[in-house]
Amino acid sequence: MDVEQKVHMIGGHGEESYANNSLVQGNVISSTKLIREEVITSLYSNTFPSSLAIADMGCSSGPNTLLVVSETIKIVEKICKDLNHLSPEYKVYLNDLAGNDFNSVFKSLDNFKEKLYDEIKTEIGNCYFFGVPGSFYDRVFPDRSLHFVHSSFSLHWLSKVPEGLNNNKGAIYIQKTSPSNVIKAYYEQFQKDFSFFIKCRAEEIVEGGCMVLTFLGRRDDDPSSKECCYIPELFATALNDMVLEGIIEEDKVNNFNIPNYYPCPAEVKLVVLNEGSFNMNHFEVSEVDLNVSINQSGYKFAQAMRAVFEPLLVSHFGETIIEDAFNRYQAILADRMTKEIIKSTYFTISLTRKSV
Repeated sequence: MDVEQKVHMIGGHGEESYANNSLVQGNVISSTKLIREEVITSLYSNTFPSSLAIADMGCSSGPNTLLVVSETIKIVEKICKDLNHLSPEYKVYLNDLAGNDFNSVFKSLDNFKEKLYDEIKTEIGNCYFFGVPGSFYDRVFPDRSLHFVHSSFSLHWLSKVPEGLNNNKGAIYIQKTSPSNVIKAYYEQFQKDFSFFIKCRAEEIVEGGCMVLTFLGRRDDDPSSKECCYIPELFATALNDMVLEGIIEEDKVNNFNIPNYYPCPAEVKLVVLNEGSFNMNHFEVSEVDLNVSINQSGYKFAQAMRAVFEPLLVSHFGETIIEDAFNRYQAILADRMTKEIIKSTYFTISLTRKSV
């Protein structure tokens, strides 16, 4: 599967769009604000660059895309005001895969700037915005060109579906029934991808520069635990029901696996330690109650998942099964949410580039 071509959120502003179904992601960004504020304050106060380069990797589109950019500029401007210091210019790089709805992001920039200037109420440095399409599992920026890198709800995506998953029958991700080779393949792909992500950013970030990364994971050491596998397992249930009814071919489901991995803390820390270019300042484990976040609505839950996974599903199964599949998924979710609380675990880590 060519992930770079087939993975993207649903663009635009329609009912199924990511822009209208990313409330949980926005709430998580808000919940991690204090960590970013501490990191940015320390970074800027220690360096006072005349030009501050900020990159948001996996920026997507919609109301969350510029939240951290706005927050970062406000923090820096407050420091400048308090110290009577000249504002820097801001270079903002928005990175995602080429299929991202960059046009919607660009169209929102004038309103964003106008609102930002109104909120700050003082003259600020010039802001320059750049769209940077491409996989963050590769070099994206020149050497030593960035001061601050942010990524939220993106790094659980792998660069590709792991190889050798042919015996993961009836599952679309790791499940309790998954053979050991499937679990091993997913973990090794995560190790490879996350290691290369860290290595690439180490080459692109200046000494003393920082990253704040938030991504889905698990507390449990068991990669097949319900904590991280339950949501995709419920969607697999919907697909397998369609197989039993002759709507989807069994081989189609057996050959479909999502390119995600939800690591445990030890797996993340090991990669950062082994790569060696960054000091880890924060590692925070949190969880979000999805029942509360989406008001106990199976419909809203299914829509949120559809906004993320529909393009990937269409590329494998075609468009004709999508409506039926998500209607079934909605019914399954609505039933489960009356019986249990569904939660997701996520990590927020902050890293500082070591001196060479």
